[in-house]
Amino acid sequence: MTQAERDRLVALKKVKKNLITQREAADELKLSVRQVQRLLYGLKKEGDKAVVHGLRGKPSNRKIEAKVERRAVKILSTPVYEGFGPTLAAEYLGEKHGIEASRETVRQWMMRGKLWRGQKAKVKDVHMWRARRSRLGELVQWDTSEHDWLEGRGEKLYLIAMIDDATSRLFARFVRHDSTEENMKLLWSYLEKFGRPVSFYTDKASLFQTAEKYKRDEPGVEKDTVEMPPTQIGRALQELGIGWIAAHSPQAKGRVERNFGTAQDRLVKGMRVAAVKTIEQANQYLEQDYLVWWERELTVEPAHPDDAHRRLDPSHNLAASLSHVETRQVRNDYTLRWDGKFYQIERQAVVSGLRRANVRVEQRLNGSLAVRYGERYLPVKECAVADQHKTPRSAKPAKAHRRAGLRVSDWNKNFDLKKAPKVWQAAQAPGHKRGEAI
Repeated sequence: MTQAERDRLVALKKVKKNLITQREAADELKLSVRQVQRLLYGLKKEGDKAVVHGLRGKPSNRKIEAKVERRAVKILSTPVYEGFGPTLAAEYLGEKHGIEASRETVRQWMMRGKLWRGQKAKVKDVHMWRARRSRLGELVQWDTSEHDWLEGRGEKLYLIAMIDDATSRLFARFVRHDSTEENMKLLWSYLEKFGRPVSFYTDKASLFQTAEKYKRDEPGVEKDTVEMPPTQIGRALQELGIGWIAAHSPQAKGRVERNFGTAQDRLVKGMRVAAVKTIEQANQYLEQDYLVWWERELTVEPAHPDDAHRRLDPSHNLAASLSHVETRQVRNDYTLRWDGKFYQIERQAVVSGLRRANVRVEQRLNGSLAVRYGERYLPVKECAVADQHKTPRSAKPAKAHRRAGLRVSDWNKNFDLKKAPKVWQAAQAPGHKRGEAI
């Protein structure tokens, strides 16, 4: 008996005891007076079970026959339907075998036939919509899309895109590789055209974040977070005073992800009609057609008219910041090693304290090399270093002499320290006086 049925029974017994009228009971139970009279007659004839529905525990009059269920389970047990879920199975039973049943009915059949295991519904993470930033240049989403942009008509291309969060203004370029160098080139173009935004919003790819490495034999071990050195792009953003925010999921940077979805449909079809086959043609179409359409149709006005971009000052050296930077130590002969080659610092640039000092080496995007000591750049030139013969550390001098064909002294040839007399024995030997040095 359900709670509603128990409440109905209490009201009916109050009527039976003349505590309330039939009209009051009907109002309380939200029934008609005639229905209350029927229930009172059933209560007198059958007792308390009169308030329970008469079909409870009985099969439905519209229940599908058991033989139909057995036939359906037999069909779904064949190898052809192995792995089918209830939804697909219900469709095939109706289309192929003439067994019309709902998805839920088929699911119950499959569970009884051990063909399907009920699963507890999982609560999915819901990503709430985030309001746009209020100013242009306050936040710029940055990502790369790998896709068959030319549909097999040419080489494989990647699309690097930067989209403003406040206005959806798009800045993009096709490249051959999703590398640090190509991303820095696009960043250089963006900074020269618009200025420095407040922050860039990217994923946690290795281009933007250095991941901590763990040993394979200790998975799941909790350790204190170790601050990792920045990547080349991360270092460049720090030097330029631009913030970096990492997205924890693709949905978090949904604006740039949706841009790629639009591009993989509209941009691909447009380049197909334009017969684009090369990266040069692709970038030309991108700039002259697609980005113009995007600017006209999909950009919006920011909530605040102020532009948050900051202009580049003389202190910002894009060539230095947007380069591959590492530290090298100057050798005693004022040379340094880079990429398997030696470079000599020119004599007129040598200053006090330069020997054994650490210098900053910048591999520029144009291929040139720059060496900076403090705030000063040092002129260097590539030099050749003669090979020097080095004796292996593990080789003993005597063995090295023998390999070289040189004579080794044999003054200690028959000397054995274990057979030598002890100190007290030498002191008692004839001819030795007490107090004399041994």
